[in-house]
Amino acid sequence: MTASVVVTGLGIASPNGLGVKDYWSATLGGKNGIGRITRFDPSSYPARLAGEIPGFVAEDHLPSRILPQTDRVTRLALVATDWALKDAGVDPAQMPEFDMGVITASAAGGFEFGQGELQSLWGRGSQYVSAYQSFAWFYAVNSGQISIRNGMKGPAGVVVSEGAGGLDAVAHARRQIRKGTSLIVTGAVDASICPWGWVAQLSTGKLSTSDEPARAYLPFDRDCRGYVPGEGGAILITEDADAARARGARSYGEIAGHGSTMDPRPGSGREPGLRKAIELALADAGADPGDIDVVFADGAGDPEPDRTEAEAITAVFGARAVPVTVPKTMTGRLYSGAAPLDLAAALLAIRDKVIPPTVHVDPCPDHLLDLVLDQPRPAPVRSALVLARGSGGFNSAMVVRAAQ
Repeated sequence: MTASVVVTGLGIASPNGLGVKDYWSATLGGKNGIGRITRFDPSSYPARLAGEIPGFVAEDHLPSRILPQTDRVTRLALVATDWALKDAGVDPAQMPEFDMGVITASAAGGFEFGQGELQSLWGRGSQYVSAYQSFAWFYAVNSGQISIRNGMKGPAGVVVSEGAGGLDAVAHARRQIRKGTSLIVTGAVDASICPWGWVAQLSTGKLSTSDEPARAYLPFDRDCRGYVPGEGGAILITEDADAARARGARSYGEIAGHGSTMDPRPGSGREPGLRKAIELALADAGADPGDIDVVFADGAGDPEPDRTEAEAITAVFGARAVPVTVPKTMTGRLYSGAAPLDLAAALLAIRDKVIPPTVHVDPCPDHLLDLVLDQPRPAPVRSALVLARGSGGFNSAMVVRAAQ
């Protein structure tokens, strides 16, 4: 019999709340974390809004020796991991080091750190470039630093599939636990709100140029105009269900199913891959469409991808047949960190029997979705489907359900 894998700890760093309690309260309350960029002067850029994390002071959480060698993204990931381990009741020092692993996702790496070192290189000379530049910018840096800080020497890796990566990383963690590793730290945090990272994001041509925080990012809206980037995400502690039960751990829920696909070449005339990813995730979970109580949609905020996602959802579930929510309307799109944050929200929805809202959206009636708007919706949530897509054609879908 295949082992069940459960989530026993959550660590959240989000534009509308630091930590599980603050994030969940803010999300149920419709608190918007999107605003004008403060980390640099955005006046000269066409897009000026982002989901920034306020009030995070790394020095309050991490030893000073770590700060010179880390980017903001890694500092957020390290602290979120500390919170997740504490939430799970896990002390890494008390576990065999090869029984713990780290598998995260990344879409950007340490952009702000890299920008600083490029400025030193061209402005002062190569001797002023930090030796830490060799890894602080890299996609795998979060996995590496989490492993080092917590003495975790089991399976490690990083998944780079842009916005879909967070779900893909959790799926890979599940595979490693089923192979025998006791505990895997997984999920993702991204943070690239700096001039160097901003130019990279603008190159997609998909960013909203609105200066109205409440009307800039509008997935499935009749007036959608692109997306607003954000920073943050969630770290999850995943464990074998029997091992977690044996140590008396509380479980948020089970990682029940996963599916991933790639879209066909543009212009090929072939069907996009999201519907197939949903069907694969349901099959992997042994679930029927009627078993799903809510869908946490990817929500591109762009007319064509929104239409594609709505068609995939209605093809599987039927028109307006399942509640759909996009709580990232309060945070912006967090790249690889977005889907793990949605996973956390889905698990909290199962715990509290409530579906968080999609804010600020006036739904386009053509999409035939039952969007949960403005206010939380009480519901007996036992299973949830989380969707994520990444630039380049990545699709990922994951089913989570109440632990047995």
